[in-house]
Amino acid sequence: MSSRALAKPQMRGLLAKRLRIHLTIAITLSLGVAACYKFAVADRRKKAYVDFYRNFDAMKDFEEMRKAGIFQSVK
Repeated sequence: MSSRALAKPQMRGLLAKRLRIHLTIAITLSLGVAACYKFAVADRRKKAYVDFYRNFDAMKDFEEMRKAGIFQSVK
């Protein structure tokens, strides 16, 4: 049986090395998710609001709600 000495584990600076790797991964993933949300959700939502209010007539909508009896104080 030959007994070889095991290599000593790296202890000094291990936390800093791991933090650097994990922080880089976390920042990259969070920026990727933020960009996906912006393009997939926020821009589409803004476009939907613009399209809705382009032809929206508040007085027509009010009159329809008044005729439907939604308002109690308006005859």
